[in-house]
Amino acid sequence: MVRSGNLSVDSSASHRRTPSRTVTLGHIQPQAPSYRTVYCNDRDSNMPVRFKGNSISTTKYNVFTFLPKGLFEQFRRIANIYFLGISCLSMTPISPVSPITNVAPLSMVLLVSLIKEAFEDWKRFQNDMSINNSTVEILQDQQWVPIPWRKLQVGDIVKIKKDAFFPADILFLSSTNPDGICYVETANLDGETNLKIRKALERTWDYLVPEKASEFRGEIQCEQPNNSLYTFTGNLVVQKQTLPLSPDQLLLRGCSLRNTEYIVGAVVFTGHETKVMMNAMNAPSKRSTLEKKLDKLIITIFCVLITISIVTDREDLYLGLKKSDWEYRNRLAIGFFTFFTLITLFSSIIPISLYVSIEMIKFIQSTQFINRDLNMYHAETNTPASARTSNLNEELGQVEYIFSDKTGTLTRNLMEFFKCSIGGISYGCGVTEIERGIAQRNGLKVHEEERSTGAIREKGFNFDDPRLMRGAWRNEPNPDLCKELFRCLAICHTVLPEGDESPEKIVYQAASPDEAALVTAAKNFGFFFYRRTPTMVYVRESHVEKMGKVQDVAYEILNVLEFNSTRKRQSVVCRYPDGRLVLYCKGADNVIFERLADGMDDVRKVTREHLEHFGSSGLRTLCLAYRDLDPETYNSWNEKFIQAKSALRDPCNLINNDMKQFIISSESDTIREAEERGDQVEIARVIKEEVKKELRKSLEEAQLYMHTVAGPKLALVIDGKCLMYALDPSLRVTLLSLSLNCTSVVCCRVSPLQKAQVTSLVRKGAKKITLSIGDGANDVSMIQAAHVGIGISGMEGMQAVMASDFAIAQFRFLTDLLLVHGRWSYLRICKVVMYFFYKNLTFTLTQFWFTFRTGFSGQRFYDDWFQSLYNVFFTALPVIVLGLFEKDVSASLSKRYPELYREGIRNSFFKWRVVAAWATSAVYQSLVCYLFVTTSSFGAINSSGKIFGLWDVSTLVFTCLVIAVNVRILLMSNSITRWHYITVGGSILAWLVFAFVYCGITTPRDRNENVYFVIYVLMSTFYFYFALLLVPIVSLLGDFIFQGVERWFFPYDYQIVQEIHRHESDASKADHLEIENELTPQEARSYAISQLPRELSKHTGFAFDSPGYESFFASQLGVYAPQKAWDVARRASMRSRPTVPKKK
Repeated sequence: MVRSGNLSVDSSASHRRTPSRTVTLGHIQPQAPSYRTVYCNDRDSNMPVRFKGNSISTTKYNVFTFLPKGLFEQFRRIANIYFLGISCLSMTPISPVSPITNVAPLSMVLLVSLIKEAFEDWKRFQNDMSINNSTVEILQDQQWVPIPWRKLQVGDIVKIKKDAFFPADILFLSSTNPDGICYVETANLDGETNLKIRKALERTWDYLVPEKASEFRGEIQCEQPNNSLYTFTGNLVVQKQTLPLSPDQLLLRGCSLRNTEYIVGAVVFTGHETKVMMNAMNAPSKRSTLEKKLDKLIITIFCVLITISIVTDREDLYLGLKKSDWEYRNRLAIGFFTFFTLITLFSSIIPISLYVSIEMIKFIQSTQFINRDLNMYHAETNTPASARTSNLNEELGQVEYIFSDKTGTLTRNLMEFFKCSIGGISYGCGVTEIERGIAQRNGLKVHEEERSTGAIREKGFNFDDPRLMRGAWRNEPNPDLCKELFRCLAICHTVLPEGDESPEKIVYQAASPDEAALVTAAKNFGFFFYRRTPTMVYVRESHVEKMGKVQDVAYEILNVLEFNSTRKRQSVVCRYPDGRLVLYCKGADNVIFERLADGMDDVRKVTREHLEHFGSSGLRTLCLAYRDLDPETYNSWNEKFIQAKSALRDPCNLINNDMKQFIISSESDTIREAEERGDQVEIARVIKEEVKKELRKSLEEAQLYMHTVAGPKLALVIDGKCLMYALDPSLRVTLLSLSLNCTSVVCCRVSPLQKAQVTSLVRKGAKKITLSIGDGANDVSMIQAAHVGIGISGMEGMQAVMASDFAIAQFRFLTDLLLVHGRWSYLRICKVVMYFFYKNLTFTLTQFWFTFRTGFSGQRFYDDWFQSLYNVFFTALPVIVLGLFEKDVSASLSKRYPELYREGIRNSFFKWRVVAAWATSAVYQSLVCYLFVTTSSFGAINSSGKIFGLWDVSTLVFTCLVIAVNVRILLMSNSITRWHYITVGGSILAWLVFAFVYCGITTPRDRNENVYFVIYVLMSTFYFYFALLLVPIVSLLGDFIFQGVERWFFPYDYQIVQEIHRHESDASKADHLEIENELTPQEARSYAISQLPRELSKHTGFAFDSPGYESFFASQLGVYAPQKAWDVARRASMRSRPTVPKKK
């Protein structure tokens, strides 16, 4: 047996399962629990088995489950259960209010929420339908017939054309390539764009044309559907001949065909039984952490409701009961019913429109702000950001731990030849993004050299140094080494050229992006690889003999020693046209360095310094070397090589020393420990003990660093095999403790299940908000296990995107998604929740104060329609505008000061301290509105000389309350737009218009005649206008003073940033315009409406000089801000306006 990647004469040997199996010559018997038998090209024989169809569904609901499951989702919210109970109570005789007061708002809340759920699930359904209706050609009556994917059945013979996706898991039968191979791109599965080779059984190569394929009547005996992406066991029985099958013959659904005109295969697994769908979990119903905390707040409010109902359940005080009275003897029953009367009366303390408003705000945030943000639009792939759910917007602003896939996600899996070192001399003038970022953090300015005239830039090649380009390498101190480097790049690889044999039109198909980049670099240095046969490589060389001369050279490839994780290098033995034998090798630095020839110490030292510099700049590094071979040495080695292949030993280590090293360019080393002694049980025990010892040792060391003042940042690196034992219940706590003490944790070569297990470990063990981001099907479990799942869309596959909550085109867009939209969403939702709590508590407390005057009888203070429309009409729109446009600092400042994001992690805006502050404000304002009006109205009379009655007083209190609560929005907003003024003024005007209409008409039923003409009577008095001016101002005065003291002495981080930049204009609009100007005219038109609101941010509040600057950014920026107490009054009355430079 040989390791994957080495040469092998038995392709099935490496896939045989260990112990407990029955083996016959050329036949592997599938094992328990059972296996399936598939009859190829014979639908009638497969009919009795009833295999699953090929249609897939990723929706949360269907026609039958939508209503029950949707209602269940809605009633998971404690508030909705509460409203349901209140609605039932309001239908009983003990209710002091009309049933419509509670039933109508609850029905509207449920209807709007269900419509939103249906809309989001409809989008998932449309996506499923577009996939299910894709077409594929199957064999029918000796011809290829196109059918939708959903009609595909197990056993069908299918034809897949170049660049098409595989509609199911398919057994590979034949290919247009002469050697029965095809090239597969697995980006949908693992995000890797490098090609994988699949090889059909030689027995089935002939079944390529429909006439021949129709003769195929094979029988597939294979394992049952499972989620293992990299294993497959089975047999193919053809004409009484049994052939063993391996993963090399299985083409997985979601992968795509590359570099092959078409292939023919037989369907093995379909639909939800395919391996990629077996890895997909059912879409979990995620609720944000803030929503769960909101449930706790509502429970607290409900306890307050119970308390005030008990306090006011004192019927003996207003009935004057005696022991002889019937009511006294039944006071417990009367008290019981009175309690529920008061519960219904005070039910408005919990806002019924809260969830609808939040759902609406989140939906608009997702569709209009996140989806249309040009900062997260990827022009190359025409891919905008996509919020696939709006339930988790604010969760983006509280993420503490990020779990990221590496290949294709954290790295784009696109390699460029950037720098090199040849014979101890470094070449390449560019500056990497990491070098630029380090310089910016250190306050240094990067001076980038201008690109030389005629510098070449193409995919895979971003190198600029006139010393090597256009044959200039001939003038370098080591031209022979340069020449050998370029030949090594052009010869030592397994790349396939495609297309015209010209440098401009040729396309390289490589097994990895590294190989493609290196071959592209050789082409641009003048060594153009343009043709390959099984034994020859053809290179068009320029400037070798003399400047300007071009010659085609054919190199005979004698041996290829392929790269694998054990050798960590790839080697090629080639023969020049003049008979020269050369070994070219490329691999990891430690592997190459230890095989260098003697006398290379000086070059080795200088090259290692270059290597470390390249690595610290964020470049992947690779070492290249060569050795001349004499014929006798080669012939001796070749005999051993052939024997080693036959004996299934590793033949590649027989040539190892005396190499000359000349370049560094890619690939770093990862230390892995392999246990290869003893039986399986002993190996498991030893590995577990080693993992246990290392975890405890590392944890003790990490805890020592934690107690030091300036300890280093720690990182944990663990591979998949060790992680399997570290996740054991006995070691899980140790692993979690060590991980939480580290700045970063790197898990190497882990399975999809292990990714999800690590994510769940931190989510449940640390109880912190987690985010997972990935781009392949192997990331789906991890994405669904985290609080927030991000899928990378674009050139890679869509499996991760379909399972995600948000989709972005590149990892770098995570900055805008979290630091900008996440922060803003968290801030907005927190303020919306606090405001709802405040305005409903204020409204309910005025009713509560009134019960003391009515002897706790349960008498209403407000008209039913006043109470019903208070939340849904008179105070609804301003809070929605607050939730949409609130912005503490601009997008550019949010990214400039990433420390601001910690406010979300600390949950600074939803602490019980904040709740207590808002509750105190509500108590104060309710007392002011109630006492000022009721006390002063004792002596108030209308124009006819009558004193004010109950409905006059309650209508005046309600009017003052509506004004104060709406104006409070302006006081709490950091960013005020014209929509704030429109909605605040419109809400107050809407109440007055409603009062004019409602108090001016009468109806025969369902009508409280007491409020008839009340507003007209009130407005005929000077007292009404005086109260409207005085009461709201006094009620808001407490908030005004509190905000001033808080901003002056106990400022939030964002308030300090506001002070630092209070004279600067909002740059967010400029950022959008700048990016838009980089788009094509068509893209600019398409996204013209996608800009965020055009209003400039006006930082309101009190622009006080804060003495607490030193605790934040001011000390870093050298800002001196002395306290100016005498300026408080003057500046408190001013609004900080951005200074916009005048146009010249």
